[in-house]
Amino acid sequence: MKNHINGQWCEAASKKTLDNVNPADGRQVLGQVVRSEAEDMLAAIAAAKAAFDSWRRVPAPKRGQIVAKAALLMAERKEELARAMTAEEGKCLNEARGEVAKSINVMEFMVGESRRLNGDTIPSEMPKTFAYTVRAPLGVVGLITPWNFPICIPAWKIAPALVAGNTIVFKPSEVTPWTANLVTEIFLEAGLPAGVLNVVHGMGEDIGPTMVNHPDVAAISFTGSNAVGTKVYGEAALQLKKVQCEMGGKNPLIVLDDADLDLAAAATASGAFGSTGQRCTATSRAIVVDSVADAFVEKLIENAKKVVPGNGLENPGAMGPSVTEEQMNKVLEYHEVAKAEGAKRIFGEGARLTEGDLAHGWFTGPTIYDHVKGDSRLATEEIFGPVLSVVRVKDWKEAIAVANAVPYGLSSSLYTHNVARAMEYVDEIETGMLHLNSPTVGGEAQLPFGGVKATGVGQREMGATAVDFFTEWKTVYIDYTGSKREGNLY
Repeated sequence: MKNHINGQWCEAASKKTLDNVNPADGRQVLGQVVRSEAEDMLAAIAAAKAAFDSWRRVPAPKRGQIVAKAALLMAERKEELARAMTAEEGKCLNEARGEVAKSINVMEFMVGESRRLNGDTIPSEMPKTFAYTVRAPLGVVGLITPWNFPICIPAWKIAPALVAGNTIVFKPSEVTPWTANLVTEIFLEAGLPAGVLNVVHGMGEDIGPTMVNHPDVAAISFTGSNAVGTKVYGEAALQLKKVQCEMGGKNPLIVLDDADLDLAAAATASGAFGSTGQRCTATSRAIVVDSVADAFVEKLIENAKKVVPGNGLENPGAMGPSVTEEQMNKVLEYHEVAKAEGAKRIFGEGARLTEGDLAHGWFTGPTIYDHVKGDSRLATEEIFGPVLSVVRVKDWKEAIAVANAVPYGLSSSLYTHNVARAMEYVDEIETGMLHLNSPTVGGEAQLPFGGVKATGVGQREMGATAVDFFTEWKTVYIDYTGSKREGNLY
């Protein structure tokens, strides 16, 4: 799996490679990916800069037509993409197919935005003056994407960046290079000129600083961990670059005493254990009013029993492994944290799974802890694995306080039939996305995606707002008086 720079697939200058390993079976090496260094990143940035002037002059609807063709090509290759994702990321095949479908939705929506890059005509206070606004592309943009949604997140960054007229240097996760290259191939086949979309593989520490600090990179759009995102944001901001970071989450699902407990329990289990808990919108905390907590937990366990760990290519509905051994070990560390904090494990082994073929992958089972303290590490730190904390509270006031008592603010859910509580929830919850009687996970192509507090900085992704990040405004005044103006125009 090579870099793509200035229209050519190429080796890294260092000739170094990394193994791409199947997380469901660590014995299986899927291939090698080049390990790039600064020299490769510099070449990609130079190619993107050279391509920018001609690409920005392509009319936006014509740029949109290329994205439209890419969406059609992705639909044709849906099964290939899904199976590659399952093999290298571990996500079960059903979820991988769903991710590809959503990626197509995002691209289709952005095609429409290519015909809606609208400005405004605004009355001027000066006579015989026509005033209006237009959007302009930024230039070269750097896109840094994670491994957990290796097709959808690149798609929802690449499509608006292209529609807006920017050229791209794309740095995917070193863990999911195969899917990154498949996405790149699709956009290239759709008709992108050389240099408009470049992909550079490798470790973040080797090539990230070159991208972030290069003066020809106008903006950085990052999705990943808080530790890395904070560093990217700080370094880029020092150079007055435009920066967008989507980072961690610790998403609460609140269950009140009038909730449909069957619905709430099913949503909690799917939100906590779907995608092995490896998504920023995963349900990691169930905050439950005492009066219904026992009944809720009983129903929750029944739903958790339906979750079967396994290889997603062999069982399309199975819960897959952690993406790497390192990530699995992080999950295992939090099981030790739970023991130290006195949380009560009520479901799952809280350990690595070693039966049969599972022993060859990075598997831990779905695990539920009850009577978790709202301010404990288990309840406030992002685990990114199939671990759920049940926090019991006495009433609504305590529930909303516990929900907000974390650094993150991405997604949340409330289960209730009380309209007043629902409206208070909208007013009081500190998350960028809110769900009433539906799971914390998910998002739609036409709606903004993103969070508040430590979860996100910069403008929202997806929806019509996506192009806001990738454009600047120009305000235009046209004087048609035909003579010299009098007076102070400040």
